Amino acid sequence: MEEQVQVLTSSNKKSHASWYQAVYRWHFYAGLFAAPFLLILAFSGAVYLFKPQIEDFLYRDVYIVDQGGEQTIAPSAIIASVHEIYPDAAISTYKVYEEPTRTVEVGLIEGETAKSVYVNPYTGNVQGELIVSEKFTELFKKLHSELIIGGTVANRLVELAACWTILLLLTGLYLWWPRNRKSIFGTVLPRFGVKGRTYWRDLHAVPAFWFSIMIVVLIATGLPWSGIMGEQINRLAVVTNSGYPSFAQAWGEKPSSTVRAQDVAEDVPWASENMTVPSSPTGGYLTLPVEDISMIASMQQVAKPFTISMPQGEKGVYTIATSHSAPWNNATLHIDQYSGGVLSDVRFNEYGVLAKAITAGIAFHEGRLFGWPNQALGLMTCLAIIGIVVSSFIMWRNRKPVGLGSPKKPVSKQAARTVLVLMLVGGILMPLVGVSIIVVYLFDQLLIKRIPALNHWFNGKTS
Repeated sequence: MEEQVQVLTSSNKKSHASWYQAVYRWHFYAGLFAAPFLLILAFSGAVYLFKPQIEDFLYRDVYIVDQGGEQTIAPSAIIASVHEIYPDAAISTYKVYEEPTRTVEVGLIEGETAKSVYVNPYTGNVQGELIVSEKFTELFKKLHSELIIGGTVANRLVELAACWTILLLLTGLYLWWPRNRKSIFGTVLPRFGVKGRTYWRDLHAVPAFWFSIMIVVLIATGLPWSGIMGEQINRLAVVTNSGYPSFAQAWGEKPSSTVRAQDVAEDVPWASENMTVPSSPTGGYLTLPVEDISMIASMQQVAKPFTISMPQGEKGVYTIATSHSAPWNNATLHIDQYSGGVLSDVRFNEYGVLAKAITAGIAFHEGRLFGWPNQALGLMTCLAIIGIVVSSFIMWRNRKPVGLGSPKKPVSKQAARTVLVLMLVGGILMPLVGVSIIVVYLFDQLLIKRIPALNHWFNGKTS
């Protein structure tokens, strides 16, 4: 009887070891791919969180009026003063802020360059200009979303790394899970009295446990901008009728158009980006001045700051939009450029459940949802990610790997296959991950196993 118990115990230990090795191997490869991107995303994200404070400091001379007054001048006069300095430029937007000390921001296209020109609303004097793509925080935004290089490939790499991080966290939590350990040290608190690999393991695993939910939230709230998952989220919102209405309010007949809001207007909230833009009826009328559109924004109680995008062509519309830090103040209005009629008016309370959640999530992701505590929480999470990645690198180096130093393959092929299937389930939910798993599997079967040098480098023993 005792011998049978010992055999069963030994068998259970081997089974557990095989499962642990299978999960550890996937965790290692997921980290190997995601780690460089996580460092970039965490660093750039930590900087971009403080965009308001950074820009207010760097561009104070153009953001703040050099002399105030009691009465602001008409927007058309402000635009006229900009036209005098930039006669060949096309005015694209007019943005007003809530603070009375802020300049008015006039967006224009000069040649192929998008610029923001800052004008004193009391005097009409142009205080300066900034090339939009060269703003300090825009560089970090581009690094965060497009790895600077831009394009589809960069966007997909960022999305792939973000999705792999979710699997990295799930496998990491399995490895962290306390089985026979009764002490809180090494599980929810690091053991600072130990040295070597155990010390770095605790600095890696314990913060990863505490920040796992926040990391997943940051990833999930960033996915709406991604190419593949973002489109799936859009499709889900439409299919479940939990996105946004085509027209929350129509003036007259529903106008037909194939133009999307994000293609003709700026500062449009995520939930309204793919709205079909209505058309202004043509009839030889004069286009209304910007001050009339600004007055309509006030009458419709659109919260500042808001951006007025100019109509494009005879059938174009004025668009009043605000992606407000308080999501419930989001608004997208399309205005007939001739009559001033409100053709479409979409507000936060008219979004579907999913669109409301995503809109609030985006504000949280950018540190705008509840002020500086939101920024502080985001910063702590970004610093935790950097620490987790650095500690994993030190752990890897402490193993003194020969070649890549991959964890041992599990003895049980059943465990390896089961974990592979579970990973593929994650790949079904996240298509890019699924494709990459298949590529990795084929690479392992067709190349690594057949080429001794590759096999030694990938699976070499550690000292």
